Amino acid sequence: MATFTSITQHQSISSSLYQKFHESTHIYSSKSSQSSSLMVSLGRTPAGSLHYRGSPVGLSIRNAATKQAKSPAEEEWKVKREALLQNRVRSVDAKEALRLQKENKFVILDVRPEAEFKEGHPPEAINAQIYRLIKEWTAWDIARRAAFAFFGIFSGTEENPNFIQEVESKINKDAKIIVACSAGGTMKPTQNLPEGQQSRSLIAAYLLVLNGYKNVFHLEGGLYSWSKEDLPLVSEE
Repeated sequence: MATFTSITQHQSISSSLYQKFHESTHIYSSKSSQSSSLMVSLGRTPAGSLHYRGSPVGLSIRNAATKQAKSPAEEEWKVKREALLQNRVRSVDAKEALRLQKENKFVILDVRPEAEFKEGHPPEAINAQIYRLIKEWTAWDIARRAAFAFFGIFSGTEENPNFIQEVESKINKDAKIIVACSAGGTMKPTQNLPEGQQSRSLIAAYLLVLNGYKNVFHLEGGLYSWSKEDLPLVSEE
């Protein structure tokens, strides 16, 4: 296994990229006999540079330990989006989500890390974190911590391997679920994002439909929009 040696910045990073990285970036390794580079899921390239809306941004980690074969959560966004559309996963706004929760017994599934959930969440929401704080200290984990630290993020996260089991222990397969995270992402195409924008909640929705959940919805705009609409939040701190 190769060892971690250096991080190289190719050009400056904008604040908007930082925000997108913090909310929805998922780090992968590009396996090579010479090196392993970290990249985000948006605009993944063979060269291993970070890309945002087509512009290369600068984070390459050379000789970092390689990661295991990708999980379903790491599937290309185009594949995930197609599966969501085929399974009729529909997005709802914050006010509609609250109405469905109150009147139709929908379950709000908050997939943010537990610490964020405890800071504030919709009443009666259930938490199952799709990403958790990085726990191990393998060469690969050290490389990922360094990548997050490069962006000023010192609480980097990794995929929670027990996500589906946690959901299944709390929510039955027949339940009507609205999946929520911070920013929400979107399946709607725009001029700049013709395939929409993935997020933690959309990745979680994809995993749910893969595992037999039939009534899955998605909170458009995420809990940011929930808070902006001044809808009720409860804290566990």
